[in-house]
Amino acid sequence: MPHFDRRAFLKLGSLQVFGFLGYGDVLRLRAQSAAPARRDLSVIHLWLTGGMSQLDTFDPKPEADSRYRSLFQPIEANVSGIRVSEHLPLTARQADKFVILRSMTHKQAAHEAACNLILSGHEPVPTVQLPAMQTVVSKELGRRNEMPAAVSIPSATGSWEKAGFLGPRYNPFNAGNPNAENYKVQDMDLPMGVDWARMDHRRSLLGVVDEKFRRLDTTGIIESLDSYYQTAFQLMHSERAKKAFRIEEEPEALREKYGRTSLGQGALLARRLVEAGVRFVTVSRGFNTWDHHTKIFPTLANDFLPELDRAYATLLEDLHQRGLLDSTLIILTGEFGRTPEINAMGGRDHWPNAFSMTLAGAGITGGRVWGASDEKGMFVKDNPVQVADLVATIYKKLGIDYEKEYLSNIGRPFKLADKGKPLEFLMV
Repeated sequence: MPHFDRRAFLKLGSLQVFGFLGYGDVLRLRAQSAAPARRDLSVIHLWLTGGMSQLDTFDPKPEADSRYRSLFQPIEANVSGIRVSEHLPLTARQADKFVILRSMTHKQAAHEAACNLILSGHEPVPTVQLPAMQTVVSKELGRRNEMPAAVSIPSATGSWEKAGFLGPRYNPFNAGNPNAENYKVQDMDLPMGVDWARMDHRRSLLGVVDEKFRRLDTTGIIESLDSYYQTAFQLMHSERAKKAFRIEEEPEALREKYGRTSLGQGALLARRLVEAGVRFVTVSRGFNTWDHHTKIFPTLANDFLPELDRAYATLLEDLHQRGLLDSTLIILTGEFGRTPEINAMGGRDHWPNAFSMTLAGAGITGGRVWGASDEKGMFVKDNPVQVADLVATIYKKLGIDYEKEYLSNIGRPFKLADKGKPLEFLMV
């Protein structure tokens, strides 16, 4: 019934379509019918900025010419027919939980432009800084509790990870590096010699001063500062927040399983934050760290892939065991891939034409591969996936209208996912 509008009803006739029901009855029934329930999902994005090599991870080409072929051997995953790099053995055992997209493609070969595209779903525009997905989630869904809606671990890697024209109030909270010795989130405790009575007095004075400035402010700066202060006070007051960041309370064995690295401990902290109510957590090693133009094979084999393998596989297993995998979307991607041809310095260069990523959780059926690259891993052969479509899928998963339009600071309208349409195979 919801698919019939008034014109269709009048054209076909009430008796012919609805029997004895009148149009008013139909509208009443429609209003009384239950709306589809929005799934309250969280997101963890393992952000491999710099560009992960598809041929050395999730799209091996062992039959390719030696100019392109990885030095790593492929291994079978726990799902028949899926092969990944030999340096991802733990991840291979979790393949039933994730989907590999081997046909990601776009045209931005520079880091900054590609980061903007991947995180916003839009081609970069010189005059506008578009908001990242996590900041759109902050604006559209808000905070669940006193915890920030979005958190970056250790910190935002650049402007592409921030709110752009939405304003700084939606920027992610920077958590710091949880692998640091005696890790502690900055400024969550009162300064030495200051108690809460004194702090509340200072806050009331600040409110009086802000009120004066607010009358003269036409830019929204005071309002943004107030939102920062409000978040800071709530975090300082919140035992939930303080506990969520106490990664040292995790069992030592589990911390070792994730890996005593920035990505490993970042993934573990992300799980704790999701449990505490944070909607979107981005975890990285820092900007451009996966940019392997030289000595890619020893660098990946000795450092980057073992770190990624432990962090990713343990995160999937941990979320599954805690019953959180179905309510958490895990994204693993860089901003592009690497050139199939190995350069003279034993590295691979920027390559956006065909690259791989994975998605897990949030009701997505794992153990599948979508799309394919050609025999060299150079171009997409089957089922290309555009970034805007991926972003539209993520928004739809979260219950956000991906066609919603924002008006930028220069008055230019932008749809949240540009012209993207959700990928139906990822909706199940």
